Amino acid sequence: MATYTCAKCGMGVNATCAKCDAPLANDNLALPDGRNVQISKCPNGHGKIKSPMCCGEDMSCSI
Repeated sequence: MATYTCAKCGMGVNATCAKCDAPLANDNLALPDGRNVQISKCPNGHGKIKSPMCCGEDMSCSI
């Protein structure tokens, strides 16, 4: 399971899919302009979300 952690305060977040309860997997999404965005996605294809935020910044996850 991907664990996102705040670099400022140390808070951590684990996430699961609401449809199938599978742990979300860390991934990157390539945008049309060439940038990459860190995301979490359901391993069963139910969707993806942008990484969570804390202290006004995106939380990070080790891949």
